[in-house]
Amino acid sequence: MDFRKVYDVLGWLGHHCLPLRCLVCANPGNDGLDLCAPCYAELPWNDHACPLCALPLPPDEPAKVCGACLAEPPRQAGAAATFLYAPPIDRLVLRFKFHQDLAAGRLLSQLMLHAVPDFAEYPLLPMPLHGRRLRERGYDQARELARPLARELQLPLWTGLCRSRATLAQSTLDADARRQNLKGAFAVRATPPSRLILVDDVMTTGATLDAAVRALRRSGLQEAMLWVCARAP
Repeated sequence: MDFRKVYDVLGWLGHHCLPLRCLVCANPGNDGLDLCAPCYAELPWNDHACPLCALPLPPDEPAKVCGACLAEPPRQAGAAATFLYAPPIDRLVLRFKFHQDLAAGRLLSQLMLHAVPDFAEYPLLPMPLHGRRLRERGYDQARELARPLARELQLPLWTGLCRSRATLAQSTLDADARRQNLKGAFAVRATPPSRLILVDDVMTTGATLDAAVRALRRSGLQEAMLWVCARAP
C-alpha cells in the first residue's frame, strides 16, 4: 500500500466532504482550516527571530543576528521557524509526529504557508527518517510537511539525503550528546543542487539539521537554508 496516496486521498475527502473542525478546541474551523479564528489568533508566531538560526529574540530588541551566531556562524545561510514550540503548536506537533494524527500535520503545513520565508525559492529537502523508524511510524513527518509546501510553492522536492544509521532519540539527550549521536548519521546518495532548503518539524539545538548540512556540503552543496515548523526557545 502506498501510504502517501492514502494520505492524499483521505486529506482530500476530509477537506471537501467533512465540516472543518478546530483541532485545538473542537469548535467549527474557519477560513479553510481545521482551526477556529480565536485559536488562530493565539498561535505563537516566531516573527522576531535571528535570521541565521531562527532563535526567538526578545521583543524589545531589534531583529538581528543573535550572539551565538555572531560568535560561531552556523553552516546554514538562513533559517526560519514559523512558530515557537509552545501551545498549541507543541501539542499539534506531538499528535502528528507520534500519534498518527495526519490531520494535525496537514494543518501545520497549511499554517507554514501563512509565513513563507523570503528564501523559499530553492528545492525543498525533507529531513529523512532512518528506515527502521519509518517502518515503525508508517510515514516521515518532515516529508508530509514538505510535500504540500513544495506543491503550493511550485518547488521541487529533493530526496538525495538518507539516514545511514539509526540514532538515539535526540529528545532524550543534552546538547553535547546530540552532536555525538549524529556523527556519521547521514549519507548523500546523489549530487545535491547548489542550494537547498531543509524542512523539518522542530528545531531545538539545531544539531540534526547541522549534521545534515555538513554531509551535504561535503557532497557539493553551496548554500543551505532551514525552514522548520517550530523552534524551541
